Amino acid sequence: MTPPKLRGMLRALAVDDERPALEELLYLLRADPRVRSAEGATDATATLRRINRALDAGPDGADAIDVVFLDIHMAGLTGLDVARLLAGFARPPHIVFVTAHEGFAVQAFDLKAVDYVLKPVRGERLAEAVRRVCDQVEAASAAAQTPAAAPAAVLAPQTGTADQIAVELGGVTRFVPIDDIAYVEAQGDYARLHTGAGSHLVRIPLSTLEERWATRGFVRVHRRHLVALSRIDELRLDAGATTVRIGEVELAVSRRHARELRDLLMRQARG
Repeated sequence: MTPPKLRGMLRALAVDDERPALEELLYLLRADPRVRSAEGATDATATLRRINRALDAGPDGADAIDVVFLDIHMAGLTGLDVARLLAGFARPPHIVFVTAHEGFAVQAFDLKAVDYVLKPVRGERLAEAVRRVCDQVEAASAAAQTPAAAPAAVLAPQTGTADQIAVELGGVTRFVPIDDIAYVEAQGDYARLHTGAGSHLVRIPLSTLEERWATRGFVRVHRRHLVALSRIDELRLDAGATTVRIGEVELAVSRRHARELRDLLMRQARG
């Protein structure tokens, strides 16, 4: 079963204690055709009150919220504090951190943030964050609708060849060359394969792909990401946080993987 289209379906809450920054963020969100509604809050108390109302309403209720775009430095509770509180709920909204500070990326992704957007917010970068949220919502929707069968854009684990991976799109099986895949993103029991031409959702855990593709130059950089070494354009260490850049995408590198990744890149550079 094909998951529903998400155009104009995301319900967003933007949180920033600086009114001009909040208004700019709301303007950009409301201009995105994938966002059905966007409302704002200026402090953690109002944010938690609004999210509690959304959780009471349920995912299909009139007050539901799909995603919170959350500043980190605020008076009282920080954005990280709010995210930790939300992690205790059974079905919290997705979190995208929007901040002027680069040094909290590892903590943000450890809290299962969908994305980490730096201020000043660029329209195209925020659009990428919205796309990632749509992918997460789509994956959850597909899993909920087809508990016993593979949803669209899903592959049977044994399908494909040594050099390709099979994905199913609208009932048609296509083969994606593994060499075309730049990085893989974990989405629960699924994984999203990112290529230069787009992305494909497959029903295979990231740990399985990590084991299968280790000899093809793929390495784990975070519990959520597997990357092709040859596609890394830049490794960056800033304020204790390590990231890699693949094209226009920046991915966090966890501390446990940072040293191994640096060693691998050095060996690759030496030939």
